[in-house]
Amino acid sequence: PARYFDTKTTEPISFFLTGLEELLAWQPNSNDDFNVSAVPLAKRQPPLQSSRPRTLVCHDMRGGYLEDRFIQGSATSDPYVFYHWRYIDIFVYFSHHTVTIPPVVWTNAAHRNSVPVLGTFITEWTDGEKLCEAFLAGGEEAYGAVAEQLARIARHYRFDGWLINIENTLSAAAVGNLPLFLQDLTARVHSAVPGGLVIWYDSVLKDGTLRWQNELNDKNRMFFDACDGLFTNYNWKEEQLERTQRLAGPRLNDVYVGVDVFGRGDVIGGGFDTDKSLRLIRQYGLSAAIFAPGWVYEHLGKENFLQNENRFWGSLAEYLPTHSICTLPLTTSFSLGMGTSTFLDGKDEESGPWYDLSAQDIQPLYPEHQGMLSTSCCLEDAWCGGSSLQLQGTIPPGEERVAVRLFSLQMPAPPKLFLTLLYKLEGPQPDDFTVGLEVTTWDSGMCFEGNPTSLPEPNGRYHPRFLPAPPPGLAKLLAACHRGSYGWTSRCYELELQDCSLRDLSLIVSRQQPSLQETSFTCLLGEVRVLDTASVAASPPQVHSVMASQLWWQ
Repeated sequence: PARYFDTKTTEPISFFLTGLEELLAWQPNSNDDFNVSAVPLAKRQPPLQSSRPRTLVCHDMRGGYLEDRFIQGSATSDPYVFYHWRYIDIFVYFSHHTVTIPPVVWTNAAHRNSVPVLGTFITEWTDGEKLCEAFLAGGEEAYGAVAEQLARIARHYRFDGWLINIENTLSAAAVGNLPLFLQDLTARVHSAVPGGLVIWYDSVLKDGTLRWQNELNDKNRMFFDACDGLFTNYNWKEEQLERTQRLAGPRLNDVYVGVDVFGRGDVIGGGFDTDKSLRLIRQYGLSAAIFAPGWVYEHLGKENFLQNENRFWGSLAEYLPTHSICTLPLTTSFSLGMGTSTFLDGKDEESGPWYDLSAQDIQPLYPEHQGMLSTSCCLEDAWCGGSSLQLQGTIPPGEERVAVRLFSLQMPAPPKLFLTLLYKLEGPQPDDFTVGLEVTTWDSGMCFEGNPTSLPEPNGRYHPRFLPAPPPGLAKLLAACHRGSYGWTSRCYELELQDCSLRDLSLIVSRQQPSLQETSFTCLLGEVRVLDTASVAASPPQVHSVMASQLWWQ
């Protein structure tokens, strides 16, 4: 069927629903198994619900369902990718179809990086009025059926909830039932999807007129009270943030103040000045909704997209609280889910463009220190997948080393950790440098390395012990420790900790010889793994009754 499979290639595709009839008729179907997310939402610290301002990203690009609709990837050159997941809390996939089911590749990539994904339910223009009249004015049975279907769809495809966007006027009967519909939908989503969310877009008022308020006020508050959050329109001024802050009270973080990166209308910031809007929003302790950050790709073009993307998110980083990884194993090859080649064990196995966000790895922080250090994505060389992480920087005169923070962690340290690292030093004198890992722990008088007779490290900085060869039990899994092929160097480390809590994982680049000159380096990271030795040594559970369906041979 054309909804589930591309008519030209027969490949499975992601899809949307149009109109009330299609929504109410929707049933799970064996043809859409490909659309079910295969990656559970990874845990994070602090949890999403903790009391700090959040960042929502609303992805709206040329009507949606572009090359990202191909569930098994496509040979797309220079596609749009998003990878600054550590800096955002919620991802919304937006289009103007009635029911936007997020393409599963986005859900997979976001979930792997601890970010929940929302679809969009939108009504607009006169068709929207008719649609709303049909299900909202119809009373509890009618709106309950829509709420039930939306909750079932989120549960079936394993995404995390809905943005509700009613962009048309409503009759008195319809607007009277709207808060009840939102309450009902929110309750159903919460029970169908763990951690599910329903967010309301600032549009219709309590009297049914369509008038964007750009703030939380008494005309739209009843919709905010009925769900998990409000996403405001974009044309706000500072006094509206002040009023919103007062009215939201303890639910300050549930107001997501809209920021249009395209800067349309009478707005503060936009483009590379988006930091101006965020600075103000955060002054009032409010959450932010960054709309259409694809501006970087659409407006500045595909050339140099990755550099421009890092510049854009780097300019906002000080206003974006990050979240930490809180489970092991942590393993990543830094792949963006795209490439100009496919690499395996350092070898370019297949030249040619590819795009598949489901194959995106866990993404690191992308630290920038003006003039000292830049972190970027390198498509020309990789250990596995399509890209490696490129670190370029200088070690200042008289200093021995520079530390690059890759991941923030927040979890109890197991008694014994194994860490593996694959890297490649580039530049004129790669032999002048050594590369290693550093693990920091949260300060605590209880935390020791190895046995309790050793003294605690100052600032909880630990340099894991280099192992020339992995222990026999792990040799197979850690084969990388011997294979330094195609110019890649592999390193294997062990760290024993007692009563510690992990904080950061950093890469340390050191000079071999002290120097009064500043020295520049370029290092590619191909893979990093942090493993709990005990769980690695345990044998994996047996898998029974495997079924294979939907086999197509070409």
